[in-house]
Amino acid sequence: MKIDKMAPVLPCTEDMSFMKAADHLASGNVIAVPTDTIYGLACSANCPEAIKKLYTIKGRDASKPVAICVTHIDDLRKWGNAAHLSDKLLKNLLPGPVTIVLEKSKFLDNPYLNPTTTKVGIRIPNHEFINRVTELFNMPVALTSANSSNEPSSLSIGEFEHLFCYLGAVFDGGVLNQGMNESRSGSTVIDLSNVGYYKIIRQGISYDKIVKILDTQGLASVV
Repeated sequence: MKIDKMAPVLPCTEDMSFMKAADHLASGNVIAVPTDTIYGLACSANCPEAIKKLYTIKGRDASKPVAICVTHIDDLRKWGNAAHLSDKLLKNLLPGPVTIVLEKSKFLDNPYLNPTTTKVGIRIPNHEFINRVTELFNMPVALTSANSSNEPSSLSIGEFEHLFCYLGAVFDGGVLNQGMNESRSGSTVIDLSNVGYYKIIRQGISYDKIVKILDTQGLASVV
């Protein structure tokens, strides 16, 4: 499923780049984008063909879930069931390097998106480029790390050049997080689907800060 030519590499600093990225998503393409943690592969979350492309490019087991990326807390509430979570809690956590796992809402109805679970991880990164792109696209964006499965995550576009031939475009945001290896762990993933409880799925960036927020808000940890 290679594309006939290598994906164009575009800077994230130009206004047209935001629109070009949103257009690629609307066309069902998979693109590479910077976030506040690592580079990600992104596509339209509610497009079956795009999700199948995403899994093929990564060589990812279809049973392993991917997260979605949105712009605002209201978007998180639309695509995930979050009525039991206060705005205060969500605003303390987001935007930032955290993935919140919730039950999917009825609006997230792509049968190829996380077919083995009723849940989905939702991100609102603290990064202008991806936030403007998702706002323009105005639909949930599936997001997973820009690397082949079982390879290290990427802090610069040069680290996943072998995937360029499969992508619609690559958006270059430079070296992320000063190239620090501890940043390759990505976001901290927490399951907030159960009322009053949280479960840490993956320790990532800002783990201690995130747990402190959860504890302060009165949620109990589930091991």
